[in-house]
Amino acid sequence: MASTSSQKSVNTSLEEHTPLGKVQIAGEGGEYVIINKNKYYRHDLMAAFGGNLNPGASPYPTININPAPLGLCGFALTTFVLSLYNAQAMGITIPNVVVSLACFYGGAAQFFAGCFEFVAGNTFGFTALTSYGAFWLSYAAIFIESFGILEGYADAEEQIPNAVGFFLIGWAIFTFILWLNTFKATVPFCALFFFLFVTFLLLAGGEFSGHVNVGRAGGVFGVITAFIAWWNAYAGVATPSNSYLQPIYIPMPGNQLKKD
Repeated sequence: MASTSSQKSVNTSLEEHTPLGKVQIAGEGGEYVIINKNKYYRHDLMAAFGGNLNPGASPYPTININPAPLGLCGFALTTFVLSLYNAQAMGITIPNVVVSLACFYGGAAQFFAGCFEFVAGNTFGFTALTSYGAFWLSYAAIFIESFGILEGYADAEEQIPNAVGFFLIGWAIFTFILWLNTFKATVPFCALFFFLFVTFLLLAGGEFSGHVNVGRAGGVFGVITAFIAWWNAYAGVATPSNSYLQPIYIPMPGNQLKKD
């Protein structure tokens, strides 16, 4: 009777989508996980994983699609190209080539991926992907003449660096908030937002200080961020059915829910 009652509780709670609170391990063999007073079988839970932008243990989504890799790839490629410019690789100092990526891949594609995360019930993924998609769209708008953003500073061009610095520091604060929500996830997942946070700080510092090398350091960190994003994207699409190379799962210290 006890087993039947537990199974009923598990099935009922799997249909609920409550915010993640305190996580407890129960059962003689640690086979149960209690989240917000709801009991789940450990194997019925989706562990925190960067491949699906899931920062904490939760029931699997009800739709069989993972939009996170699309958003991560759009973010990674656009960040990679812009960061090479920021690092002044091969002497390139004009960033306009990234506008097309910022509009269509890092912008539109990532934003739509975030909307699909909303359908999947992933609040973190929805918040992150739609926000960074909007970041790229807003960044591209700065360089598109029809928006008239730079034209507005025609009589005060000396204000542009500080204005861009405000723009970047705001995104650094937002990224820091997201980073705080990745401490129960995996190392690559947490590292993605940490390196992105540092990237925004350095780029903002470069704008405020006017020191080129600070901005170039931001470009280097941005390149590292892009590769970490690609790694998380690969983790979301590589399965035993399509790849011989499986990503290494490295849980953050204290993460009790190990992936089997």
